[in-house]
Amino acid sequence: MGGPSDPPEGTPEGGPGGGEDEYRSVVFDESFVRAARLQEFSAQERMADHAPAVRRRPPVRHGLSRQALILVLLIAVAFSTAVYMGVRNPYQTPQSRQSAEPLRMTVIPLAPQGKVPGAADPEELFAHSPAAQYRIGAEGIPLPATRRTEHFSDSQVVTALNTAKDYLVRSSLYPEVLTGGQVRPVRVLVAPDQLDQFDQSFRQPTADGRHAPTGWLVRFDPNKAELADDEIRVQGSLHATEADSSTLEVTSDHTFVYALRPAGAGEKAEASLFTVRRELHFRFDRDDLRLQQTQLTASYVQAGPVSCSDDSTNQLRPLLAGETAKGGGPAGTDPYATGSATALCGTLAQSAQPKV
Repeated sequence: MGGPSDPPEGTPEGGPGGGEDEYRSVVFDESFVRAARLQEFSAQERMADHAPAVRRRPPVRHGLSRQALILVLLIAVAFSTAVYMGVRNPYQTPQSRQSAEPLRMTVIPLAPQGKVPGAADPEELFAHSPAAQYRIGAEGIPLPATRRTEHFSDSQVVTALNTAKDYLVRSSLYPEVLTGGQVRPVRVLVAPDQLDQFDQSFRQPTADGRHAPTGWLVRFDPNKAELADDEIRVQGSLHATEADSSTLEVTSDHTFVYALRPAGAGEKAEASLFTVRRELHFRFDRDDLRLQQTQLTASYVQAGPVSCSDDSTNQLRPLLAGETAKGGGPAGTDPYATGSATALCGTLAQSAQPKV
């Protein structure tokens, strides 16, 4: 039976508490009512003559919605971040990059005082030479202890040293560069601003202190000599300093000792040692560090044994076992020619030769 407040026949269908309320989904809350554009007049207001039953309410002006405010805030934050990153960008734009200076190079051939010593076994030559304790290949180019500078991080200093080492390895130790005439392994490490000078050096070699291929890399005349031992002996050092707030400089000073034999003579031919000392000065700006390329500013090379009368601009023409230097000094120097470098030549000390 129903309660005291219920009709005898039970709750009417559709009434509160009875069945599913089909009108419950259209009940309007207070905010919906207040937002209505039409408002009904009260009974007292409708007593006036010809008063309409409803009136139009002025639109409610709200401020920016929450979503709009968030969107404006996000745009402002993104714009501020872009401006900040543009100011703090550690890499210079191409417009602000300084042009690289041309490489200045000096190549000094060293003539022996007598016959060049030779032996059938290259190991015997190395063992009885000043290079006996030198390391082999890239192991002879160790990186020094590094630390950050005022304007460059430790990782940037390491990148500069590694790039300089890579240049030395490719330009002094790669067989295809030494006797195969290849230049691409070295060229890819040269900064774009110096590529014209690099290419002109190999296209038109000139003894002007700017365009000597032997200033860029070590290479022998393949018709004259070939490697008798791939294990090239190396010793030297690398040193990095900060030149200014945007430039790192690396100085390398290494001695490379090669075992050579006459080209095409076979393994039975006597080998001899050939020594090249290279002092290179590298420069790196932030773009160079990012691209792992370098600018060469100076190259100082001493190489022997060779004859002073032979041109060492394009290729080194080693004197091999049993040979002596040709008579005459270096190629003549014309003091009236502008832009040319003075021809230089030195004497290879007897102490630099193996004692065999």
